[in-house]
Amino acid sequence: MRVVMFGYQTWGHRTLQALLDSEHDVVLVVTHPKSEHVYEKIWSDSVADLAEEHGVPVLLRNRPDDDELFARLKEADPDIIVANNWRTWLPPRVFGLPRHGTLNVHDSLLPKYAGFSPLIWALINGETEVGVTAHMMTDELDAGDIVRQEAVPVGPKDTATDLFHRTVDLIAPVTVGALDLIASGQREFVRQDRSRASFFHKRSVEDSRIDWTWSAQELDRLVRAQSEPYPSAFTYHRGRRIEVLAAFVSQGRYGGTPGRVFYREGDGVVIVAGADARTGRNHGLAITRVRTEDGRELPATEYFTSMGGYLTARP
Repeated sequence: MRVVMFGYQTWGHRTLQALLDSEHDVVLVVTHPKSEHVYEKIWSDSVADLAEEHGVPVLLRNRPDDDELFARLKEADPDIIVANNWRTWLPPRVFGLPRHGTLNVHDSLLPKYAGFSPLIWALINGETEVGVTAHMMTDELDAGDIVRQEAVPVGPKDTATDLFHRTVDLIAPVTVGALDLIASGQREFVRQDRSRASFFHKRSVEDSRIDWTWSAQELDRLVRAQSEPYPSAFTYHRGRRIEVLAAFVSQGRYGGTPGRVFYREGDGVVIVAGADARTGRNHGLAITRVRTEDGRELPATEYFTSMGGYLTARP
């Protein structure tokens, strides 16, 4: 089939590479200009560079809503559009233009975690598996019929970085497998159960701020979700910001006020956690490694030279 690809960052790059390696013919690529957004500078393999290396025409757009772009799409005469990590809405005159419509590739197990940063949100929320979904695009975001979907398990120590590498490897088989089904003439696919749908916003610095009223289990997942190269989870100690780079859920149960720097357990320093910490039924978050405002990384047992005091959400 003749394919036009819309995509950005490593997700789009992997999609384009899969298309180039397939039997399908990529006739045009549309991608975004480079961005200074903190999350868009991560996993930033260039879709434009890959297309140009293979002689595929490239258009740079922030939004796909101008007449020149639409004319170029009509001229390309695609059988299908494939989109992955396109950051703005595709209007109906674009996604409905090709003979077989538009296939969107999304890094979650739809209908859950539509929208942005699905791996990070899924890890924070304690999901047991994540994955990649190829679905037909409609005028409702990430809501079309599912053509192909694959999942991988989430382990108890996995970080968002681990899950990124595991799911990005699913892009090629999911994308090409879905295209092959469509090329074979299949038109009936799996409808999403919209009663199970959830939609998430882009993450920002505010979403990495530690709230010590969360349970230790939730905070452990937040720290793992904000793993390098993502911005780290952070808190404040004596008015100064520190980033929490590694932590674990304590063996013991600790009572008191959320955020209290309380006890050394193993190679960690336990912080009291949970809105009901006063009951003494909660585990704490044992921090093992931190980064200070001046960029120094050190074990928590070296940073916290004495117990007592509090970690807070703001200075």
